[in-house]
Amino acid sequence: MKFLPITLLILALATATASAYDPSPLQDICVATNDLESGVFVNGKFCKDPRQATADDFVFMGLRNPGNTSNPLGSKVTQAFVQQFPGLNTLGISMARIDFAPGGLNPPHTHPRGTELLVVVEGTLLVGFVTSDQLNNTLFTKVLYKGDVFVFPIGLIHFQLNIGNTYALAFSSFSSQNPGLITIANAVFGAKAPISADVLTKAFQLDKKVVEYLEAQFWYDNN
Repeated sequence: MKFLPITLLILALATATASAYDPSPLQDICVATNDLESGVFVNGKFCKDPRQATADDFVFMGLRNPGNTSNPLGSKVTQAFVQQFPGLNTLGISMARIDFAPGGLNPPHTHPRGTELLVVVEGTLLVGFVTSDQLNNTLFTKVLYKGDVFVFPIGLIHFQLNIGNTYALAFSSFSSQNPGLITIANAVFGAKAPISADVLTKAFQLDKKVVEYLEAQFWYDNN
């Protein structure tokens, strides 16, 4: 019995260690600095004095109007993330409006920091996501109609395509104030500076001239 207090102490320390964790990142990179003059970023946004907050801080009117779909993708994503809607700071939620011309595509992309829940308001969308290598890159896909809801798990590549002959509209909510966005084609073939053509030639099993052609294209961002 004399060893019981030590056992309890070890258990308590183990429990405390297991309960400790780093907060989820709210931006792509956050390099530590000892220079307080240049250290202006935190994991998230600085907070306004709560006593100075007003009702206007908690309303965002940027999702009222249709987005301009006159672009190569035929779609427009209007974000209501913390960058556009400061009242979301620390609340772990955000939204977006997605407008689609007939045949419009929100191309394969991923949100590294948030799960997405999409609801179709108008039109017919073909949507899907691809699992990680661990699950053999399995595609889960579905045709959605007005009122249907679909969830895209955090970090997985997904897309939405308007397969109808009319305009389509969807709204998405995210489990982060800043879910992030990586559009696959833009990131791979439009990186700044360019990824070595030798790397992409071997990775995609393409002729080097094809890779160089793709890297020379203008990769449109519909956000």
